Amino acid sequence: MVSYQAVPCGFCCGSRILVICYVTGYNPYMIESFRHKGLEKFYRTGSKAGIQPVHASKLQDRLTVLDSITKIEDIPQSLFAAWGVHPLHGNLKNHYGLSDSGNWQMTFKITDAGNVELLDYVDYH
Repeated sequence: MVSYQAVPCGFCCGSRILVICYVTGYNPYMIESFRHKGLEKFYRTGSKAGIQPVHASKLQDRLTVLDSITKIEDIPQSLFAAWGVHPLHGNLKNHYGLSDSGNWQMTFKITDAGNVELLDYVDYH
């Protein structure tokens, strides 16, 4: 059984733009794995233990978008610059970073299958 639900965007004007498909026996979520256990706990339970509590709202917005994309171009252009989306280099080649606040950022990789993996939440300074 497939059902569709329009939900408020929550990132700009609140218009209903995101559509989620629920399929019985199918996991519609794109986030596949985490490196940061506190971020994973926040994602799964809403617990702020293990993350900077003042970042919770921003992290929730970013996790919501990452949970709905299958390629980097799926991030709305209006958020691309605002969130400081950028490719990473060196050991994190093929990963992307999202600025959060100050020195904090989320890093992740998108697999060929279109899933987000190795999601991390780090303070780089």
